[in-house]
Amino acid sequence: MAPGRAHVRTQGLRTHEFRSDLLVPRPPESVFPFFAEAANLETITPPWLSFTLLTPRPIAMHVGARIEYRIRIHGVPVRWRTEITAFEPPHRFVDEQVAGPYRLWVHEHRFVRVEGGTRCEDHVRYALRGGPLAPLLHRLFVRRDIERIFAYRALRLREVLGAPPPHASLAPQRVEGRGQPR
Repeated sequence: MAPGRAHVRTQGLRTHEFRSDLLVPRPPESVFPFFAEAANLETITPPWLSFTLLTPRPIAMHVGARIEYRIRIHGVPVRWRTEITAFEPPHRFVDEQVAGPYRLWVHEHRFVRVEGGTRCEDHVRYALRGGPLAPLLHRLFVRRDIERIFAYRALRLREVLGAPPPHASLAPQRVEGRGQPR
């Protein structure tokens, strides 16, 4: 994340957090490239989002790289553009929404070497559009949508990368922020 950038953008926003961990029985050096390949988003994004990568391929991943795609949120087509704001192979990268459905979306991907492989950590900080309706939208739709998306993602990653079943000690977990202004 660019120094100070998120602080300025989150000041006064009601932000939320989502965290998920998944153990993969491979070293970070072999896991990171899968996540750093933007085309693999199609593999791990639920079909109900109708994900389409719009940026021409191949996409060179580096700080400043921008990726544009289209999804459908509850049937409504939405264009989404993200920028890579940190890229530190094979340990972490961060993508931030430049344009899209959220007021703020900062997704940090970490890859931590642990006994038996890599713990893939996702930490998402986000804020909604919708003014006074945002808390209701979050409670009724957004929180559940994010949970479902990451549950599907974990399922697909288990299939693709050979991760242990969901009852393992590092199954995806949600940590919900209280939505306090930052």
